[in-house]
Amino acid sequence: MSSEKEKLIVFDTTLRDGEQSPGASMTKEEKLRIAKLLERMKVDVIEAGFAISSQGDFEAIQLISENVHQSIVCSLSRAITADIHRAGEALKKANAGRIHTFIATSPIHMQHKLKMEPDEVIHQAIGAVKLARNLINDVEFSLEDASRSDFEFMCRVTEQVINAGARTINFPDTVGYAAPGEYGQIIKRLIENVPNSDKAVFSVHCHNDLGLAVANSLSAVNFGARQVECTINGLGERAGNASLEELVMALKTRSDLYPVNTDIDASYIVPISKLVSSITGFPVQPNKAIVGANAFAHESGIHQDGVLKMRETYEIMKAEDVGWSRNKLSLGKLSGRAAFTARLAELDIILDDKNEFENAFKKFKSLADKKREIFDEDLQTLISEIQYGEDQRYTLVDLEIKSKLGKSPNAKIMIGHEGQINVSESLGDGAVDAIFNAIEKLIDSGSKLEVYSVNAVTQGTDSQGEVSVRLEKDGKIVNGQGADTDILVASAKAYLNAINLMQNPEKVHPQLGGI
Repeated sequence: MSSEKEKLIVFDTTLRDGEQSPGASMTKEEKLRIAKLLERMKVDVIEAGFAISSQGDFEAIQLISENVHQSIVCSLSRAITADIHRAGEALKKANAGRIHTFIATSPIHMQHKLKMEPDEVIHQAIGAVKLARNLINDVEFSLEDASRSDFEFMCRVTEQVINAGARTINFPDTVGYAAPGEYGQIIKRLIENVPNSDKAVFSVHCHNDLGLAVANSLSAVNFGARQVECTINGLGERAGNASLEELVMALKTRSDLYPVNTDIDASYIVPISKLVSSITGFPVQPNKAIVGANAFAHESGIHQDGVLKMRETYEIMKAEDVGWSRNKLSLGKLSGRAAFTARLAELDIILDDKNEFENAFKKFKSLADKKREIFDEDLQTLISEIQYGEDQRYTLVDLEIKSKLGKSPNAKIMIGHEGQINVSESLGDGAVDAIFNAIEKLIDSGSKLEVYSVNAVTQGTDSQGEVSVRLEKDGKIVNGQGADTDILVASAKAYLNAINLMQNPEKVHPQLGGI
């Protein structure tokens, strides 16, 4: 292997494919916060959304295009004229924009989904790339379900779309079907057999249905792929996508095995993992590689002894290199508006609206009275709660819990609605169950509780508890969130937030499918 390292382009699709996780819909403001941190992390390409899928996605891509200047901002589009024009419109103000268009190439997709003949697929692919090139210089083309496509047909499509002007060609393992050796060889053979392969960057986008997304991506890199598409925390539909943090740290830790380097600033890995988890309501499992709470924890006495004597005995990475010790105490109850504003600015959070700022500062002061140390994660959670609080039909006014060993807990809750305060009371199997029963007794949302989870925002017994509640009704899924130093209050906030989202049609995120 040559000692010369090539650059690997890191393409993050958390804001597009990650949002296809049921209930993971994000507002445009939340997407911007994630995009700004991805930019600071030096991600090369940020896929900001699927412009034609919804007005919200279109506006999010526009907003990110206007505010992200160092990373390429990308919009997905099907190989359809309306999609491509919509993507081009959303990207008009981008400093560097990319249209990412795709069509399925596997026999099962062409026959049963597209109902098109192979030659028709090639014709549509060529037309889509040419149209996109008329709107923007940077065009990526994806062969959806490439890992189940006929090899000779993929060669034909790839050669034609490169001739049409695509400069990045992506070969997605759309359903997570491939195995690492097999997938790497497909990329190698494509590069060797497509006559004009030297005129494009070959990219991979791997799903994790068999738990092989990262392994497949790394295999492809060793066989010539020079762009990897991934998400923070491996977020994505079904079992998710290749995890950015795992890919980046595998390449860095085992640089002896791979012929590439990335520009990623790994110190932002943990902060952005926590931000994405907070915004989407998808907690990170404790034993998750790199970003899980236990990733650098050692319980075994033998392990602890070894690490104390020499860290490398049981740790192949430094925790601080991925950001575990990056967030220091930033503010306290004596901090004023100037310090608060400056810290938000460092986190790329700008509150232009005076009322919104005052609300945030008031909540910060209230939180500082409850817990001595205020961390970046606390501020991110606080801002998320404020944004979730916009246009809330139902708000928590007061909560009283009576609980005694051997007796069913009783919850009495006061909920604000349309200028009135309504009171409800109910028993439950536990305190949280009593709270939810009391809310439903008053609102009767008709929703089904699918997931209830609790996460500590930071360390310590005074940490804010962040609760995620997933509700389902008539096929619509929403994730509600609430945070408070009192976990029962956080639970009530989360449930009410989910009900508010369920009743707001603008929060629905229709997806048209993807790669």
